[in-house]
Amino acid sequence: MQIAIDGPAASGKSTAARALAERLGGYYVNTGDMYRTVAWAALQAGIDPDTDPEAVVAKLPEWDLRLQAEGGVLQLILNDVPVQQAAIRAPEVAAVVSQVARIPEVRDWMLDRQRDCRHLGIIIMEGRDIGTVVLPDATCKFFITASPEERARRRLQQAGEVAPGATLASVAADIAERDRIDSTRAVAPLKPADDAEIFVTDGMEKEEVADLLIAAIKRKTGL
Repeated sequence: MQIAIDGPAASGKSTAARALAERLGGYYVNTGDMYRTVAWAALQAGIDPDTDPEAVVAKLPEWDLRLQAEGGVLQLILNDVPVQQAAIRAPEVAAVVSQVARIPEVRDWMLDRQRDCRHLGIIIMEGRDIGTVVLPDATCKFFITASPEERARRRLQQAGEVAPGATLASVAADIAERDRIDSTRAVAPLKPADDAEIFVTDGMEKEEVADLLIAAIKRKTGL
């Protein structure tokens, strides 16, 4: 069974997908982390993805990025080294990940790597184009969102993902710019799949969101 969860930044989709994987005994795949890894690798190579996307594309053959099942979870591996969350979630990476994600060659390169885990059984994959591009035949498709204010509050509470001294207003502005880039890019823009169920999660705890998704899955599959 494949479950696709899409949504904008800080909408709660990652938390919901992780909770869903725990309840269903499936594998959780955060495709955003895959793009963050490429963004991190580009910065490590001295590349500015915003001004030199061609240099990012030229580096792709040097980066062996894969998902590896270990102890019931999927570990992201880059060139045989486990990817560290603290590194790929640093503010400087967050500042350029949308620029990396809008490079058509990067998205094409990423597609097979994202689909490699489909044989593992129950897959809960989240991102921005899962239901529309990566897993168009997913068993269930969800689009999770929240108001800009709610999303800014959530992001501000995520330690390590915003720059020191960030305010609610500055985080909201960053999220708005991320939304603009993600929703207007030429390749695989952020949007709900035509057959996705849409959930607005303002004020909801992660278990409440997971309850909604479980109920929707039961309606769809009869589980």
